[in-house]
Amino acid sequence: MRELVLTEIGRLDVRDAPVPSPGPDEVVIRVVATGICGSDVHGYTGENGRRHPGQVMGHESSGTIAALGAGVEGLAVGAPVTFNPVVIPAEDAEAYAGREQHHPGKYVIGVAAEIPASFADYVVVPARNVVTLPADLPIELGALIEPLAVAVHAVRRLPADSLGRVLVIGGGPIGQSVVIALRDAGARAIIVSETDAARRELVQKLGAEVVDPSLGSVVDQLHERGGLADAAIDAVGITPTVRDALTSTVLGAPICLVGMGSPQIALDAFLVSTEERSLIGSFTYGSADFTHAARIIGGDPDTYRALISREIDVTEADSAFAALAAGDGTPGKVLVRFDREELTR
Repeated sequence: MRELVLTEIGRLDVRDAPVPSPGPDEVVIRVVATGICGSDVHGYTGENGRRHPGQVMGHESSGTIAALGAGVEGLAVGAPVTFNPVVIPAEDAEAYAGREQHHPGKYVIGVAAEIPASFADYVVVPARNVVTLPADLPIELGALIEPLAVAVHAVRRLPADSLGRVLVIGGGPIGQSVVIALRDAGARAIIVSETDAARRELVQKLGAEVVDPSLGSVVDQLHERGGLADAAIDAVGITPTVRDALTSTVLGAPICLVGMGSPQIALDAFLVSTEERSLIGSFTYGSADFTHAARIIGGDPDTYRALISREIDVTEADSAFAALAAGDGTPGKVLVRFDREELTR
């Protein structure tokens, strides 16, 4: 089979590897499409230190079941599926149900360097992490479920009574998914702060209002559009965007930090303490968030196809990563397709 290997920082190569076999309670998935996550791009450039040379990345995927390991029940070869990449020990599944991301011993497929992940023709995952897709859902759209699960969880981290007027900072793929999750949660108004015109246009199609922070302060623009936000979700995660979230919300507002643009930020502490805002972290999701995201995508696939900017062949992956790292202006998700050539075995 083919797999994309991060052979060195700033380079991906296609290599041949044996087709894996499932162990007990495992499933082999024949990958159809894998989305390029921002964290993968940062791993490709070496910015985040969370990807390593020799690694096969990839965690936003869809495909079909190719093989079942011993003891697997309720799944069938050929079924269209995606997988939840947050893995915890099977013996702890019940105790951590719905909050798997809190398990101290979890690993994330696509992040854990020692686990071959889904920028490959086949990937092995625990059967309990497999989520079956609706038969009528275009299978490549299953690759959008993982980033939407991130957004669903971030929205659920906010108090339900704060979802009146919500500011989303950053209109990239996670910010786009946050707009969808906020609509699903019943937010009254969604305003996205984004500098890129193509991304502003995309989130407008999803039902959000937009402001351009390069034209002036977000605070002033919000005042011109009806007032400060009741809550904010920062899908960028750098000092200036956190500051915008704190200054553009009402006193007492909750702010969810889901963006991971920088491992360290400078914080205006008085905007938290004296004005009683809450800064809330959000990372990955629980299993319930993931299955809910699958239901959202399955409910309106025509609308959510707009999240995909382009689909590429495996041999184009390295150049696509380099272009994304250089800021090529791609507004949405890039999918790497693994179903367009005969498999190399």
